[in-house]
Amino acid sequence: MQTLLCPFRALRIAACLLGLSLSFSAISEQVKDSPNRDLTGFESQQELQPLWEAGVGGGVIEVPNYPASVERNLVALALPYVVYRGDIFRVGDGGGARAVVIEESDYEFDISLGGAFSANNEEGGVRDGMPDLDYLFEVGPQLIYRVRDFRFDGGGSGRLNARLQTRAVFSTDFSGIDHQGYVLEPMLSYQQRGRLFKDTGLNVSLSLVFATEELHDYFYQVDPAFVTAQRPAYDAKSGYLGAELSMGVSFPIRKRLRGFFGGSVQFNQGAANRDSPLFEDDITYSIGLGFVWRLYESEQRASW
Repeated sequence: MQTLLCPFRALRIAACLLGLSLSFSAISEQVKDSPNRDLTGFESQQELQPLWEAGVGGGVIEVPNYPASVERNLVALALPYVVYRGDIFRVGDGGGARAVVIEESDYEFDISLGGAFSANNEEGGVRDGMPDLDYLFEVGPQLIYRVRDFRFDGGGSGRLNARLQTRAVFSTDFSGIDHQGYVLEPMLSYQQRGRLFKDTGLNVSLSLVFATEELHDYFYQVDPAFVTAQRPAYDAKSGYLGAELSMGVSFPIRKRLRGFFGGSVQFNQGAANRDSPLFEDDITYSIGLGFVWRLYESEQRASW
């Protein structure tokens, strides 16, 4: 776990607390400063990271059940984690699951994965009597471009990245898998470390999400079988899903223990299906905190 927050769809935040990932690189050249390197972990930008590490990570997060929902989901996790930072094979390190296709000093192109926890409908809520929301997972290409690095006179460094993700979305209750359309998510993310406090990291990001009709149907459509006096039928359409502004802070607790806290605000104004009876609020929020306890690390350093 390197940062507390993940891009949009607040349900994904809990899945990102541990930041476990799997990566197969098609290009094995030595890259000492990947544009996707996270600045909020144990090592500063000037330090090489261990080739592998293992420990325990976890946290508590409260998020909306789905975009524009007032019903909320509280998730608590504590799990072991493993990170391996090889030139070809990589596990973990906060980038989500990804298979790197091209990695240069200023840009990276990869195939990345994401996920979201399930959410149960509340009795008396707008989705009462409708199917619960299953676990979601996503897969698709991602382009990361390093816009600019910063060096501060008083110490510390920063990095501004631009990302563009396109992913296919699937839902599952572990008895089957259903395709739920596609998402397009452009994002600007800024990280800095050591600017105000030594070894303290800050991450701020702004993202927009657009989705095909299938995903909007999953969140907002009301079929005739689920119509009630308070919930009319609604045919969802594709388009803009919403925007998210997020901020996370990481800080040292002791030598091998780091803490994280942060939150995000989801802006749902102008969404394509704002007229749905399942669309409840123009502004929602997520909040959480977590920790990573590094128990073991290799003496050998990674090359990026």
